[in-house]
Amino acid sequence: MERALLVRHGESVLGARGLATAKVDVRCPLSERGAAQARALAEEIAGEDIDLCVTSELERTRQTADIALAQRSVRRIVLAELNDPLYGSYEGGPLDAYLAWALANDSAAEPPGGGEGRQTLVARYAVGFRRILDRPERVIFVVAHSLPIAYVLMGLAGLDPAPRVPLVEYAKTHAVSADDL
Repeated sequence: MERALLVRHGESVLGARGLATAKVDVRCPLSERGAAQARALAEEIAGEDIDLCVTSELERTRQTADIALAQRSVRRIVLAELNDPLYGSYEGGPLDAYLAWALANDSAAEPPGGGEGRQTLVARYAVGFRRILDRPERVIFVVAHSLPIAYVLMGLAGLDPAPRVPLVEYAKTHAVSADDL
């Protein structure tokens, strides 16, 4: 890989309601606004020579990629390592409740009910990004979630991962070189 185009998926129907969801078997398509964001993304990347598209397993990332690449023949793969965090008992509830828990707990702590600790999560994201770096394709379009992209952007800014991470804008491209990633 020479360059990655990192993109957060478009707004989802559950995200628009402020709900936390990371389960693959829970339907969470794009909202109408999210579909419009993905169409705008298609225009933004129209001039990019993309060799591969990588998404997480979740519907909203795959749907964003489908819309953004609709008229293009680009090979696609799915990396579960880029999925959203497992929220445990916060799954399906208000994202703000999970964020309050995260701020009140150590990064090694796991959310109750089978959630995923932030240290584990960062390690999982690192594995996913290493897999992308090892790819032979030159330009890789990565449609994932706010958190893995935020961690990359924070790292590029010299910041350590934190309990509260700024949200990455929906369907906006962040180009990074292999060295940066």
